[in-house]
Parts: sequence; structure tokens; C-alpha cells
Amino acid sequence: MKICDRLREKRNTLSFEVFPPKAGGEMEPIRSAVREIAQLKPDFMSVTYGAGGGNSKNTVEIANEVQSLGVTALAHLTCIGATREEICSRLDSLKAEGIQNVLALRGDKPKDVDSIKAGDFPHASDLVREIRARGGFCIGAACYPEGHTECESRTADIENLKIKVENGCDFLTTQMFFDNSALYSFLYRLSEHNIDVPVVAGVMPVTNGKQIARICELSGTSLPQRFRMIADKYGDKPAAMKQAGIAYATEQIIDLFANGIHAVHIYTMNKPDVAAAIQKNISEILK
Repeated sequence: MKICDRLREKRNTLSFEVFPPKAGGEMEPIRSAVREIAQLKPDFMSVTYGAGGGNSKNTVEIANEVQSLGVTALAHLTCIGATREEICSRLDSLKAEGIQNVLALRGDKPKDVDSIKAGDFPHASDLVREIRARGGFCIGAACYPEGHTECESRTADIENLKIKVENGCDFLTTQMFFDNSALYSFLYRLSEHNIDVPVVAGVMPVTNGKQIARICELSGTSLPQRFRMIADKYGDKPAAMKQAGIAYATEQIIDLFANGIHAVHIYTMNKPDVAAAIQKNISEILK
């Protein structure tokens, strides 16, 4: 099933994210996590993509396994440094496995910027246009409630986002955020710019205190004072931080659904127990 069709139904949906192992890593632990998360019967599961295409084969393999378990798969596809021939080959591989849903991303720049090879797709919007021209795929793209870290202003960021939509993006998935008011403000700005595709809210349950600094460094996500106090209090107590992180994410999700947000995506970091705990906490809300 195409995810855009499910999102148009405007019923509460919950989805989870998994990621392949790093190059040379073992696949079996990932497969085990995929099987456990699939048993929760989410609306879909997204499968991330290695930087520079290093894990592209693993992405297709895991996405295929997700679908073999009866769950719709959303395969990430990054384009930084990629040629048109490489992108077409990857799309052919997805289509051959019956994977209809693609999240089109530019991808993170490596630390050594000079090592990026010239590619045919400078921006994610260029990748969206290429996928749309080929046909047959439901196309998702990323958006940033607090603005992309590389963008000069939030207005410019929205303008770039509008190009993605005009080029054929069917739905948007947000970067993680910890203050729901940031999302509500962002949705208002989208409306002002006549961007009306479905938006899936991305929530990350922080279950490890060491994650926090890394998250903020990579995403530019701000931490509300309430969350900072939780992290300061429980960050060095793993069991307590895990419980607090699940509770905080659950409260976020309940508030999102109560305010008319129909689709929530959980960045579960390959942790079936975290996915199951959150789903249990909102089981009646999802009905």
C-alpha cells in the first residue's frame, strides 16, 4: 500500500524506524529487531540509508523483509554525490522488490566536504523530481520544524520545502522535536505558503543520556527546559532515563493526536522494547 493513501484517510497512524548495520556489521540482530517491531503491526516501517549509498543493498534487503512480514516499508534514498545512473539502479532494485514508498533525502555531508564527489542531484528536491518522472512510487521527504541547520532562515527553508512539494513530494516527515509548539508553529507557516501535503510528526524517545548532545549537534533541535531537567536528573541512570524518555515521548504523542495530528513516526533506534512500550501506552488512543 502507498503511504500517501493511508495518510489521506486521516486516522491516527503510528510508524517506526529501523536502520541497517554499518558496513561489515552483522545483519541478524537487525533482522531480529525488525521481526519484533513488525509484530506490533505499525502502519509502516521506514528503513534508513547509509551515507554515500554504502548500505543501499542492506536497505533494500531489510525493506523487503519488512514487507514479507506484512508491514508496508518506506525505504530511505539519499542522493548526495550520486549520479543519475546510480539513483536509477537503486530505484530499479526497490521496484523489483515491490517497494512502492521512498523517502527522498539529500543525505548528510561527510565531515571532509572536499571528499564529496560531483553528483547529478544537488538537493533532495532534484531527487524528488527524478523519482516522480519515473512513476510508480509514493514519495516522502524530510522537513524541519525548527529550520534546517544549513539554511539561512526559516523562510528560505520553507521556500525550499515548497520546491520539494511542487516537484512531486506526496508527504513530509519531520525531523525530531521535543517541544510540540515548534511543530504547531511550523504547520501554520506551511499553511501560509499553501503547502498542504500530509505531515508525519517525527518523535524520538531519548532513552540514553549520551544521545542528547549528539542529537542536538546533528539536527539543531532545541531542548525545552522541562526536557533538560529530566535529562539532568536521570541522564546517568540508564533504567530511569529509559523510563523517563518513553514517558516524555508518550506525552508528546498524546498531545499531538489530541491537537489533530493524525500521523506520528517514532525514531526507535532498532529498540523493539521501546516501540512496544510506547504503543502500549497509547493503545486505546490509536483505536
